[in-house]
Amino acid sequence: MPHDLILLGHGSGGALSHQLLDELVVPTLSGISQAGRDDAAVLDPVGGRLAFTTDCYVVDPPFFPGGSIGDLAVNGTVNDLAMMGARPLYLSTGLILEEGFSRDDLARILTAMRRAADAAGVAIVTGDTKVVPRGKADRIFITTSGVGVLDHGLTICGSGARPGDRVIINGTIGDHGIAVLAAREGLELSSDVTSDSAPLNDLVAELLKEGDAIHVLRDPTRGGVATTLKEIALQSKLGIAIREDQLPVSREVGAVCAILGLDPLYVANEGKLLAVVAPEAAERVLERVRNHPLGRESAVIGEVTDKNEGRVTMETVVGGMRAVEMLAGEQLPRIC
Repeated sequence: MPHDLILLGHGSGGALSHQLLDELVVPTLSGISQAGRDDAAVLDPVGGRLAFTTDCYVVDPPFFPGGSIGDLAVNGTVNDLAMMGARPLYLSTGLILEEGFSRDDLARILTAMRRAADAAGVAIVTGDTKVVPRGKADRIFITTSGVGVLDHGLTICGSGARPGDRVIINGTIGDHGIAVLAAREGLELSSDVTSDSAPLNDLVAELLKEGDAIHVLRDPTRGGVATTLKEIALQSKLGIAIREDQLPVSREVGAVCAILGLDPLYVANEGKLLAVVAPEAAERVLERVRNHPLGRESAVIGEVTDKNEGRVTMETVVGGMRAVEMLAGEQLPRIC
C-alpha cells in the first residue's frame, strides 16, 4: 500500500482511522493531547454577544495560485464572523475525504489550515474526519463552523444601510475566482493571477474604531460584488448606485474576463469586504483601510440612495446606466 494514499473504507473508525487522526490530523490542526480528545470542546466563558456561522467548501481544484481549500475554509469562516463585527475565537472543522486521496496533499491542506488559523488568531478546537468510498466524493470537502464575540454594542447588518452612505471596497475584485478558474482549466496567463484569500478580522477591527459610522460589512464571495450589493439593497429597502470607472479591477483579471465573457462584478472574492459607512466618515474610513496591508487598493465605489428601492444601478464608462441584478445560477461553480 503506497504510504501517501488514504485507503480507509467507508465509515472507517478502526485502527487505520485512528492512526490518521493521531499521526496527521490532530497534531497538525490543534496539537490536542490524547487525554484531551473528548466528544466536544469545552470553551472558556466570554463576555458580550456571540456570533456563530458555518460554511462548506468544495473548491475545485483543492490547490490554486495563492491558496488551497484549507486556508480558504479557515479564512471564509473567520470573515463571515468579522462581517458581523465579531472577533473570531474558535473554529470547528469537518473533513470528508475520498478513498485514495493523497496523504501528502492532506498534510499540505491541514498545514495551510493551521497557518491560516494562527494568522487570524483563532483556535481549531474540535472536528471530525470521515472517509467515503472512491467515487462518492471529489477528493476532499471541508466544513468549518466558527464562534466569535462582539466586544461592542454596535449593530452591523445587511439592513443597516442609510441614504447617503458611501460604499467602500478594500481592493481589486475577481482575483479569487479567476485564479481558481485558471488552475481548473489549465489556462496559461501572461501574468500570474493569485487568489486574494485572507482573514479580514484585523482589518475589521480597524474599521470598528469608527464606531457607529460603520453600518454594513459584507464579504462578496459567491456571486461577487454585484450579488452582495443587491442583497444589501434588498435588506435595507434602499437603492445603491455605483460607477464602473471606480471599480478596482486588475488589468490581468479584466483581460481574462473580457476573453471569456465574464463580468468581474460577479466573480468570487475571498479577501475583500464591502463597507457601507456614514458619508461624513467615508474619507477617514478609506484612509484607515488604505493604511492596512489588505486595503492598499481600496476605493469608494458608490453610494446608497433613497431611490430605486431594492435595486443596484451602475453608471458605465460610456455614461449609460445599467441595472445590476443578482447572479442567476453559478457563473463559476465549485469556486469556494
